[in-house]
Amino acid sequence: MASAALREKQAPIKASYKSDPSSALVTLSSKGTLDSSSITCKLDTGRQIQGAKAKLAGLHPKAGGDDPDISGELCSGDMLLEALVACAGVTLKAVATALDIPIKSGTVTAEGDLDFRGTMGVDREAPVGFQGIRLGFEIKLEDGAEVDEDKIEKLGKLTERYCVVLQTIVKKPEVRVSLRSSQNSEDGIERGLAWGQKI
Repeated sequence: MASAALREKQAPIKASYKSDPSSALVTLSSKGTLDSSSITCKLDTGRQIQGAKAKLAGLHPKAGGDDPDISGELCSGDMLLEALVACAGVTLKAVATALDIPIKSGTVTAEGDLDFRGTMGVDREAPVGFQGIRLGFEIKLEDGAEVDEDKIEKLGKLTERYCVVLQTIVKKPEVRVSLRSSQNSEDGIERGLAWGQKI
């Protein structure tokens, strides 16, 4: 029943994307603010999740940050893995619903390997960023559900295919980076500087 409801809800959306491919193009964004009080970035959760507590990004303890249990600051690497887990979990549930696979419970885990020598500029040869990420699912099906191995394989393959965060990590997108600064001089004239590049 849930799979039929999901198909019914998604049918007109998919149809509009087929007839007008440009209607499927969306630019998602996230915003953070900086201040002089600490080495943190306060994330704006956006209107999609109003009422949710804003997260505060800070340095990982291995990069000189405070203990997150005390400061409440989250490492951006942890947040990337949280985004992967969240997207993969939602995608798995959506695909399972569409395939009529009744999931009773489950867990999604992501682990990533970092070498802080690169991030900290300790070793120019050490890589910056995750060198390996492992994403795993453990699911329990509803009692009495008859789901064969082929259906579970299809669930895994479609989850991998349609998980936006996973596909963004796997298929490196074109990224542009820019930096703009402004400062008022002593005579009251605003001076601006800018830098940018395509990665």
